[in-house]
Amino acid sequence: MSLHADDLPDVLAVTPLTSPPDVALRPPGSKSITNRALICAALAPGRSTLTGVLFADDTRAMLDAVRALGANLTLDEAARTVVVDGVDPRTASGEIRIDARQSGTTSRFILPAAALRPARGVVDGTPQLRARPFAALVVALRELGATVEDLGEAGYLPVAVTGPVAGGKVALPGHISSQYLSGLLMAGPLMAEGLTVELTSPLVSVPYVEATAAVMAAFGVPVEGLTVQPGAYRPTDFDIEPDASAASYLLAAAAVAGGRVTVEGLGTRSLQGDVRFADLLERMGARVERSADRITVTGTGELHGIDVDMADISDTAQTLAMVAVFADSPTSVRGIGFIRGKETDRIGAVVTELRRAGIEAEEDEDGFTIHPGPPQPTAFDTYEDHRMAMSLALLGLRAPGIEIRDPRCVAKTYPTYFADLARLAGA
Repeated sequence: MSLHADDLPDVLAVTPLTSPPDVALRPPGSKSITNRALICAALAPGRSTLTGVLFADDTRAMLDAVRALGANLTLDEAARTVVVDGVDPRTASGEIRIDARQSGTTSRFILPAAALRPARGVVDGTPQLRARPFAALVVALRELGATVEDLGEAGYLPVAVTGPVAGGKVALPGHISSQYLSGLLMAGPLMAEGLTVELTSPLVSVPYVEATAAVMAAFGVPVEGLTVQPGAYRPTDFDIEPDASAASYLLAAAAVAGGRVTVEGLGTRSLQGDVRFADLLERMGARVERSADRITVTGTGELHGIDVDMADISDTAQTLAMVAVFADSPTSVRGIGFIRGKETDRIGAVVTELRRAGIEAEEDEDGFTIHPGPPQPTAFDTYEDHRMAMSLALLGLRAPGIEIRDPRCVAKTYPTYFADLARLAGA
C-alpha cells in the first residue's frame, strides 16, 4: 500500500516498531519559509528561483494566491523548484478572488499583499479557516488606509480588500497570532509611507517573525525592530530548508521508541525556531547531537516529565504531549492558549484524545498537563488537523492497537509523513 497522503485509507493502523530505528531522514521543505519566500518573490518584479519548495495543500494555496496577485510561476515538483516572475501589485487592475483553503499563513499573508492593489480582492477559505479570527488584521489594514469589507461575520473570512494601503504606524495585538504581524511586515516596503507596528500585547511565536525578517532580508528588504522603510524587493535565488515542525515528529520518534534518528538539512543555522524542540527532548532525557545542518536524537530508554512554556514553538506542543505519555513523571505545557484558534482547539483535542486512550490528561486555560501511562488501543479522531494525526501516530510506535482516522489530513503540510514513519522500521 502506498503511504502517500493521497492513497491512505480512511483509517490507518500504526504498526509498533519491533526494533529501535537507526535512520537519517530529510523532511519536506518548510511550509512557513516556503510561503514567506513565495510572497516576497511574488512582490519582487523580476525572476526569482526558489529551491527546496514544499508542495503540500497549504503551499499550493499560496501558489494559487500569488498567481492571483499577477505573478507567473513555473513549477518543477520533482526538483522541488519554483521559478517566480514577480510583479508590482500597485499597478494591478481588475477584481481577484483568492481561496486560501485551510491555510492560515496563506490567508493572513495574502490579505495585506492584496491590500496593495488599487482594485478589489476577495479572500476566502474553507469553513475551518472561516472559523479562525481575522479581526485584528482587518482593523490594522483599515487604519493603514485600505478598504476592507466584511462579506460574512465581522472579523472573519470572507473579506474583500481594496487598496492602495498608505502605511504608517499601526497598533496590533501580539498575543493572538504572529501571522498578522508577518503579513503586514512583508507588505510594508510597498506601502507609500512604509510601516511601523506597535504591539499592544506580548508577541507569541517570536521565532516565526524572526524567520519573516530573515526571508525579507534575503530579498533585499531589512526589518529594523518592527519598522520597514518604503522600498522594493529584489529578485533572489533562495533555498528553503526542511520543515522544523515536521522534523519534531521524527526526532520525537527516537525519544519514544529508542534508537537513533537524524534529521538532515536542519541544525544550528536554521531560520526556524522549532528546531528548539530538540532542546526539550534533551531536557526529558534523550541524547541530542547538533551540527550546522543536522540534528540527531538518540533514545536513552529514560524520559522525564518537564514543565515548559512553549509559546514560541507552539506547533510542536502536540508532539511533546505524545512524548510525555512515556515519561516517568507528569509534563506541563504552558503559554499556548492561542493554539485553541488553530485548525482545531489543539489543547482540548489533545486532552480529549489522550483520555480516550486511558491517559490521564488535564486541560488548562493556556496549556495542558499529561500524566504518563500505557495507551490503550484507540482509533483516534484527528479533527481535520494534520498535527493531531502526525502526533497521535507516534503513540503507535510503542503501543499496539493505535489507529488514525482521516490520516489523509497530513497532506496539508507533510504528504509523505506516514511513508517516512514507516522508514523508521526499515520499510
